[in-house]
This record gives sequence, C-alpha cells and structure tokens, in this order.
Amino acid sequence: MMVGESVADEAVAAVASPPLQLLHQDERLAVVNKPAGLMVHDSKLARGEDDFLADRLREQLGRQIFLVHRLDRATSGCLLLAFDRDTASALGKSLMGGEVMKDYLTVCRGWPAEAAWRVDHDLDGGPGKPVKKQAVTDFQRLQTGELGVPSGEFTTSRYAMLRCQPQTGRFRQIRRHLKHLSHHMIGDTSHGDGRHNRIFRMQGVHRMLLHAERLRFPHPEGGVVDARAPLDREFQKALDLFGWAVPSA
Repeated sequence: MMVGESVADEAVAAVASPPLQLLHQDERLAVVNKPAGLMVHDSKLARGEDDFLADRLREQLGRQIFLVHRLDRATSGCLLLAFDRDTASALGKSLMGGEVMKDYLTVCRGWPAEAAWRVDHDLDGGPGKPVKKQAVTDFQRLQTGELGVPSGEFTTSRYAMLRCQPQTGRFRQIRRHLKHLSHHMIGDTSHGDGRHNRIFRMQGVHRMLLHAERLRFPHPEGGVVDARAPLDREFQKALDLFGWAVPSA
C-alpha cells in the first residue's frame, strides 16, 4: 500500500469515529455519552463485530477503564466508568446500594392513563437465565401527542414521552416493562410493536427511542456527580414530530 493511501484511510477512519463525548472526567472516573448503535464491549451478542465503546475509550484516553454498568447497544446516553479497580468497586457498591440515580427518556405507543406510576413486575435474566427476580421501574408521563397515521380502528396514532427510573437492573428492564403495559417502546425491534416502529421509520426515525438522560451518584472522594447527556439528532427528530420539549428533571 502506498503511503498516500494509508494516510487517506486514517483520515476516513477519523471521520467515521469521532471522539466520544465526556460528560464528566476526573482522575478516578468518567461519564461518557454513549452513541446509539455502538456496543459497549465484546460479548456473545457481538456476533463478529469489532467496534466497541470500551476499546474506543481506551484509545481515546490512553488509559485502562473499568465499566461500572452497561447500556444496551441501541440505547444512548450516560455511561459510568472508572479508571482503577478500587474506584470501580466503590461505584459498584453505590450502584448495588441504590445510591446511583438514573433517569431515562423514551417514547411509547399510546397514552398512559396516569401521570406517574410504578411497575413491580418480575423479570428473568435474559437468554439462558430463566430465574425471575424482582424488577421495579418508576415512570412519569411528560408529553402526549398524535400522528395523522391510522392505527387499527383509529384514525390517528397516539404516543407519549416518558421519563423512567429503573430501581433494579434487570435485562432490558424498561423495554420489557413497557411491553408488559402494552405501551411498547418505539424502535424496539425485540419487545416493541412493529406497526408503530414502521410509522416512525416512515418519518425518518430509525433508532430505538431510549436515552440515558441523567446520572447522579456519590463520588468516592465526597460530593455528588450529576451528569446529563444531550439528545442526539435522531431522537430530537422524533420529538420534533410532535413539537415536544423535554421538561427539566
């Protein structure tokens, strides 16, 4: 390969993979804004892929990282990581102790009747983990709207923007709890409603609408970290269909 071709390839790669946005960083930990569609780390679900957030961050920051929690590939937003084992352990204990507060934004089909409610519905651990455990999620209805697209016997299709706080950490918890309520998450191809997913794709929205909006947790050295992740362009496009603005958390 010629030198000029090698330089050109590196330039293309740089354009394809811009630096990940750091929402908070200090000597012990960081919060990164994970893009939708990027897997966090290699796993059985990777299916031969070789592009992972963990690898990108190690290269971008030039140091070892320890993931404190996970986000699904299709989910965007706040992801917490540590730079050493002791910090990762301390943050993991805060997470298990319920000291880490997580806010998510999503869009679902239908209009939930209540302004705020809690789902306490046991879930299994995903493929190969059939034992069900308690799973609790709090929801708030933020906005409601309609699209002029027929749905079943109705002349329009109704949707709502929700804020969600998972109180436990089960496999795909928010997505599965919304399915349990028959208020399926838009863009969820595993647990959602294909008819409504197609309606949004026809409007140019091709991602699952789940965003880790905010992360609050005690710093191991004292004080509280409060990180917020901005919406990406495609999630914002979905909200613009209804003229929705996100109320402050």
